[in-house]
Amino acid sequence: MSGTLLAINNYFYRRGGAEAIFLDQLDMFERAGWRAVPFSMQHPNNLQSEWSPYFVPEIEFGRQSSLATKVGHSVEVIYSRKARTHLNALIDAVRPDVAHAHNLYHHISPSIFPLLKQKGIPTVLTAHDLKLACPAYKMLSPQGICEKCRGGRIYNVLLNRCMKQSIPLSGLVMVETAVHRALGLYRRYIDKIVVPSRFYGAKLAEWGWAEDQLAYIPNFVEQAIFDRPFMVAEGDYFLFAGRLAPEKGIGTLIRAAALSGQRLHIAGTGPEEAPLRALAQQSGADVEFLGYLTGTQLHEAIAGAKALVLPSEWYENAPVSLLEAYALGRPVIGANIGGIPELIKENITGMTARPSDPDDLARVLTAMDGLSAQDRSDMGQAGRVWVQQEFSQRAYLERTTQLYHQLGATF
Repeated sequence: MSGTLLAINNYFYRRGGAEAIFLDQLDMFERAGWRAVPFSMQHPNNLQSEWSPYFVPEIEFGRQSSLATKVGHSVEVIYSRKARTHLNALIDAVRPDVAHAHNLYHHISPSIFPLLKQKGIPTVLTAHDLKLACPAYKMLSPQGICEKCRGGRIYNVLLNRCMKQSIPLSGLVMVETAVHRALGLYRRYIDKIVVPSRFYGAKLAEWGWAEDQLAYIPNFVEQAIFDRPFMVAEGDYFLFAGRLAPEKGIGTLIRAAALSGQRLHIAGTGPEEAPLRALAQQSGADVEFLGYLTGTQLHEAIAGAKALVLPSEWYENAPVSLLEAYALGRPVIGANIGGIPELIKENITGMTARPSDPDDLARVLTAMDGLSAQDRSDMGQAGRVWVQQEFSQRAYLERTTQLYHQLGATF
């Protein structure tokens, strides 16, 4: 049996992890015989789609624009009437059986949820981050993990300038959160919230979300990674792959590489690149910056590493890069924070280290390096088997389709 899936996300190109899940979900359901219809925001980088005429006009605060335009965008961020209008037309055209939203705050906005409820369309939202609890979505401040807004104290997002240290942006996010909560746009109109990690489910429950509104469905690995052979010999390096941002803990990793004398490759770009390069030079760490890698180049870099390292210092959700490393037969070293440790079987598929602790991470890097290449390969193969069993596209399709049925979707 198949139906029509309305999949919703701000961006319609591979911008980050949420977009990858969104786009892979569309492709997966189409291959399973569904009609998968996207609803997104207009953007120059978007993929081609027959449904793009229904997409909402672009909102990009990082670009130069007039004061009037910025004010108009601010209103749309809080409650987008344009999104409701455009989506209403799309719903009339395709008559979806179920709607599945991903990241839509700041652009499409949750203004669409009452419309979906009015139309009788079962609606699911995947929590790719902690926006449902934290106005700034990361529960992170320059001082580290932050849960000051718990209990409704959302004024802290402005007091602490949580959005890029900007008073206007932080104030806007505070107002946005207040309006959304007053109208109950998430709590009253979403039938189920999918959490990709058990940690996120527990954290949202701590912040007052009803456990029966939460459904654990883990992320998945693109099947092509399994199907395409990556015959790469193990190299003499550890690898970080991702955005070069403060919360990723890359500075801690560079210090750990210097302390342990291990070679480190860093694949990615981001706002922290210049200071990280300076730190590598200052610390004497053996670091090679590879720049932005994607597709085959990235997979070959992972397949050739002793281990993929995720030294995150925020409540990471369920990193797909970790699952991809397993699919490529490589072990993982991860910080013991957020959803990372639930994806690592200690000394079976990888190892964990204390977050923000270069000495402990150096210890773990040394321990992984001290294993034989065969031992590391065995770890990676154990991870690969685990991914095939629990984190495959087939498993995701079955779990998600079952959830849609439970919500009363008829197809």
